[in-house]
Amino acid sequence: MTDRRKRLAILILAVGFAASPIFSNGFGGFYRESFPVQVDRWPAQPVGWAFSIWGLIYLALIATAAWAVARPAATPGWSRAAWPLGVSLFIGLFWIEAAMRSPVLATVMILPMAAGAIMAMRRLRPSLHETAAVGLYAGWLTAASGVAVSVVLTGYGILPPRIAAIALIGGVLAVAVGVAASRPTIWSYRAGVIWALVGVIVANASAGDWVIAGICAEGVALIIVAHRLVPVGAMRG
Repeated sequence: MTDRRKRLAILILAVGFAASPIFSNGFGGFYRESFPVQVDRWPAQPVGWAFSIWGLIYLALIATAAWAVARPAATPGWSRAAWPLGVSLFIGLFWIEAAMRSPVLATVMILPMAAGAIMAMRRLRPSLHETAAVGLYAGWLTAASGVAVSVVLTGYGILPPRIAAIALIGGVLAVAVGVAASRPTIWSYRAGVIWALVGVIVANASAGDWVIAGICAEGVALIIVAHRLVPVGAMRG
């Protein structure tokens, strides 16, 4: 596939991805009724308004993809990122519908979505017009993957809600700190993760669960200073 066709394909996928909520009822978190074990709440799930970040992600991805088509010389990294980003967006076309019908399938799908987004982000040049949209997308998906796994583990009675939340928030922070440290100039990645963590903080503060809120607040601080926590040699690549 030629470079121009790759760029056009990403633009088409970005538009389709943004349009996918129109063909469903949208997504503001999983529903208790979708699981055999129902609980009052999932501590790892952000407050509903946190999901509004998707509007910004959709617009940013379309704008960046359009810019990459119009100005290929200014976005050389876009071609290198096309395949992992394309796979992530293609899966994303069907993700909301899957989440409404089968949370387990949606959880299986969101993991390669996140991996593809992170891989694509790492292939881009560290310039704002290349990385801002993909970084935000990858950051939110990093957090969303942990939320999805936590919810499924609780919804199928594998782990209690708080234990699942703590375990998966810890996993998300481990991944996010490592990725953020390896690309310290891509602040949009950190912003995506931090936005999700703030959403979890608000949800748990409202419920009086200060343990989970405190863990997430510490996580926000860790991600902000991530580049100071990992040896220089580990940040290369």
